[in-house]
Amino acid sequence: MREAYLNWAARWRVPLSFGVAAAYFVLAQPTPRLLAAGAAIAAAGIVLRAWAAGYLRKGEVLATAGPYAHLRHPLYLGSAFITAGLAVAAGRVWLGLLLVALFVALYVPVLLREEAELRARFSDSYARYAAAVPRLLPRLRPSAIGGDAAQRFNWQLYRRNREYNALLGYLAALLVLYLNWKIRYGE
Repeated sequence: MREAYLNWAARWRVPLSFGVAAAYFVLAQPTPRLLAAGAAIAAAGIVLRAWAAGYLRKGEVLATAGPYAHLRHPLYLGSAFITAGLAVAAGRVWLGLLLVALFVALYVPVLLREEAELRARFSDSYARYAAAVPRLLPRLRPSAIGGDAAQRFNWQLYRRNREYNALLGYLAALLVLYLNWKIRYGE
């Protein structure tokens, strides 16, 4: 991918996501069943992101333990689950497809850019890790490269990585969708 697009996607993914979120909440037509199904799918993403954040020491060491022993980008897979869950909860196929398309257009370039940065920073270590651990489709058994077996999930890392913001955003989205349904249908 062209470097300019990779840089553009990295810079604009969050601001564009807020704009799309505003339109999403206005256009969504959730039902209780779709909201429950979407919430469950998105919750899986929240859990995966939280698990990953508890192992991530950004800019310090290459994360290879915990979920990183199963796939290289658990945060992005978690975000994909959240996006899919919100797509289901929207109650409109076209809006769900738009969310998925936006996710692919903005997050895949960021993922590729991040891999290039990790490859440059951790060279041989990252090359071995990337050869053993799949990008987004997790392997069932952790990789032997999976870091120090004694490494455990760390709540301080979860807080330092501010992953609680994803949880708060998820809860806020569910509340807005619920209120959207209540206002539209008054049930």
